[in-house]
Amino acid sequence: MEPMPEQSPHHAYPDHWEADVVLRDGGTARIRPITTDDAERLVSFYEQVSDESKYYRFFAPYPRLSDRDVHRFTHHDYVDRVGLAVTIGGEFIGTVRYDRINEQGRPASAPADEAEVAFLVQDAHQGRGVASALLEHIAAVARERGIRRFAAEVLPANNKMIKVFRDGGYTQRRSFEDGSVHLTLDLEPTEKSLAVQRGREQRAEARSVQRLLAPGSVAVIGTGRTPGGVGRTVLRNLLASGYTGRAYAVNRAFDEGLATLDGVPAHRSLGEIDEQVDLAVIAVPAHRVPEAVADCGEHGVQGLVVLSAGYAERGAEGRELQRELVRQARSYGMRIIGPNAFGIINTAESVRLNASLAPESPARGRIGLFTQSGAIGIALLSGLHRRGAGLSSFISAGNRADVSGNDFLQYSFEDPDTDVALLYLESLGNPRKFNRLARRTAAVKPVVVVKGARHSGSTPPGHAVPVSRIPDATVSALMRQAGVIRVDTVTEMVDAGLLLAGQPLPAGPRVAILGNSESLGLLTYDACLAEGLRPRPPIDLTTAASPQDFRDALAEALADGTCDAVIVTAIPWVGENGEAETGDGQVLAAALHKAVAGGSAKPVAVVHVEIGGLAEALAAASSTAAPRPRTVTPAADRPQVATTTLPTDPARSTAPATREASPAPATREASPAPATREASPAPATREASPAPDADPATPAPEAATGPGRIPAYPAAERAVRALAEAVKYAQWRRQAAVPGKIPEFLDDTIDEPGAAALIEEQLATAPDPRGRALTHDEARELLGRYGIDVRPTLPAPDPGAAVAAAARLGYPVALKTTAPHLRHRADLGGVRLDIADEEALRRAYGELTDLLGKPAELLPVVQAMAPRGVDTVVRASIDAAAGAVLSFGLAGAPSELLGDTAHRLVPATDRDAAELIRSIRAAPVLFGWRGSAPVDTAALEELLLRLSRLVDDHPEVVSVALEPVVVAPHGLTVLGASVRLAPPPARSDLGPRRLPNY
Repeated sequence: MEPMPEQSPHHAYPDHWEADVVLRDGGTARIRPITTDDAERLVSFYEQVSDESKYYRFFAPYPRLSDRDVHRFTHHDYVDRVGLAVTIGGEFIGTVRYDRINEQGRPASAPADEAEVAFLVQDAHQGRGVASALLEHIAAVARERGIRRFAAEVLPANNKMIKVFRDGGYTQRRSFEDGSVHLTLDLEPTEKSLAVQRGREQRAEARSVQRLLAPGSVAVIGTGRTPGGVGRTVLRNLLASGYTGRAYAVNRAFDEGLATLDGVPAHRSLGEIDEQVDLAVIAVPAHRVPEAVADCGEHGVQGLVVLSAGYAERGAEGRELQRELVRQARSYGMRIIGPNAFGIINTAESVRLNASLAPESPARGRIGLFTQSGAIGIALLSGLHRRGAGLSSFISAGNRADVSGNDFLQYSFEDPDTDVALLYLESLGNPRKFNRLARRTAAVKPVVVVKGARHSGSTPPGHAVPVSRIPDATVSALMRQAGVIRVDTVTEMVDAGLLLAGQPLPAGPRVAILGNSESLGLLTYDACLAEGLRPRPPIDLTTAASPQDFRDALAEALADGTCDAVIVTAIPWVGENGEAETGDGQVLAAALHKAVAGGSAKPVAVVHVEIGGLAEALAAASSTAAPRPRTVTPAADRPQVATTTLPTDPARSTAPATREASPAPATREASPAPATREASPAPATREASPAPDADPATPAPEAATGPGRIPAYPAAERAVRALAEAVKYAQWRRQAAVPGKIPEFLDDTIDEPGAAALIEEQLATAPDPRGRALTHDEARELLGRYGIDVRPTLPAPDPGAAVAAAARLGYPVALKTTAPHLRHRADLGGVRLDIADEEALRRAYGELTDLLGKPAELLPVVQAMAPRGVDTVVRASIDAAAGAVLSFGLAGAPSELLGDTAHRLVPATDRDAAELIRSIRAAPVLFGWRGSAPVDTAALEELLLRLSRLVDDHPEVVSVALEPVVVAPHGLTVLGASVRLAPPPARSDLGPRRLPNY
């Protein structure tokens, strides 16, 4: 190839090409453009590449780079000649370069749209996904510079490089010419290339979290010389958890003669440790953290947990310190949990890691927990512990400067030890990505989220992330669309997590209620109705019921095909002396466990009042709280949980000898039955996937062989709310198994190129570079390209013009104002309907101007009357963080005053459109409420799909409002439309993989 010309001075350094990426093994690296200052780095890099790799790159022995080569490979114009490097610790580990060429393969400039591309990766870093990441980024750069194809010459023996091109997902052509493989890649992203990119992203980010949670060795930097303090506490907790790896105490203030501390090696720095340390927990003052991070990076530490405070939570200065901390750690290939973190826990038997400030490691279970707040993390750990639940993993991310809830979802998706993911979030750094990851994870396991800072209108202290301006109600609706179980409190999170981790998903909303308290049964019944469930009349076993009676009634309910779930209510028994007996919870628990021992496919929950030991005993045979084979926690400090063999006769020794002594009937015949209750049989099998089996190589928890954990609740409302969330989630899972579609008929009635031309023309003539609002006629024309017909309006600046407009449109007509302060305000008298003739029109015009003001202020228009129907409003808008959102509600008070509006992310499918109009509280109005005629919801769904398609095809359409949309029994009419165009916001979810930089 001929030498390239000097770098053009007209193109500045493109710093937006810089990116931090996660490699295949979970380590991080930085990708950036190569500059003229990189000559020494390039030479050093090339010297560390093997002769074989050099041969594959240059097709001949090439032991060293000449000065001419170094100049050529470091001087670029960033348009026709571009070079990118992957760096760790400031040194190159891989490079890629493209040179624009013409049809003859010679150097060229635009408009030539093809480039020759070549890669080189250090042998020590091959297999880490370096070349794959470089291909994604150099392809994005090339597309930005107008290059549409890459050409590459590869030796047939260079299988690794051929595989990189083949597996990229791009459309490619291959031929064998002159002893080499000639590859041509079309750089336009495809569905396959995007899937490949996201698959690599998932595996890499999951692996990066896994490396943090399962280190082979841990160093606690900042361990105090005396008991107490953060570092010493973490070390103590690490040892008390029975950590299976190697632990080290590090403090530069240690005496030189100090060899051990708390039984582990003590060192003044990481450099004194003879082996590599995988994880460092940093507990030193903030001003000493950079020194500790540098020490970690220089000695090959893979990840950091930074407990130190004094960062973004302290304001702008701290925020800059936090950003520098992340930059420094990533430059060494390390990921960070924190700063201001509470720590991490992994209860896997092969790890047993408690690198946190939690004094007691939770029991081993199948719930994964992520929190952005240390205080909330403490509360959740305590709540789960009290309820007898265990965890698979726990991350308290603090300021969440690097590892985030998105990373935790990536890890939870493929973690075989996690059945339920619980997340407490105060901010969403990348809402688009969160919804995508949550939808994928929720398809295989439940995701329960509590969102803090919902109404503050600002980012919580310490969270330097983009702020989404969409209302919290919209955020909640979008989470629901993704299958996320959104709850309001951490108590509700624990309640839902316990049920989902220990019980199968319900096949429907039908609930059987049984127990020994008529009042508690009625409270449960009412709570079910309030949550939208369909309860059967409660079965009152009477206060004389024995555990055997509970067992028989539960077994009968589980076998009954007319219910999908069972709630058992229990109060203390009354003994023969008339006193309440509260200490026989273990016996009742044993009876209930025996009833479900047959492997029921229905969830069971227990509501109890002051029955001692019941919750603990129900949790004993738990998939979320398996007894640990070994622990260093003193027995006196452990919660007392029953784990003994279940008795063969669960009947209480103090129970009445006969049931006949009780005057209460065996069943409550007077209980009201819900009107909507149906008797259709429940499916024989659960549609959702069962929890993964335990690893046979490790000691199996009780849940692997015994009955599942039965969650217990102290109030009926809490149990029912958790069950209702499980019902909705199970329904979402069943629907998600068969995705919705975008009807093909839309393609035949949509003029996408014509709309694109109109948008380009309007933006080109916009006086404001931030965009412009379209006029009524312009909006009509654009919407018409997508088959959305807006009824025309004609201006009426005076009565004569109004009469002429009505004659043109045909009577009857409507006369209305379009002034901004009166728009859509029929209640203020600005709209006159069903005007039948000229006389009535002139009279209405005079009344309107006399009441509200001069025509120049009111801007009146005349419009032909539409068929009577239900007034609705349809909107679409683009939020820079969350993406395009489609909204629907009834016009007027329902949506504006009561907030009764439904939302879905764009692009919407046929199922999304159907759910959108049915999910508002006022939906019965559309379906024949109180004897009215049902409206044409099929036409309404089509309108929603067309609008969704418009904003999805053209991101320049940043806002659309169709109001009102009158939906009649046959067809609909769009009476008003407003459209705003603007340069589209940047899409962070479509470019090459990169870690966020906040």
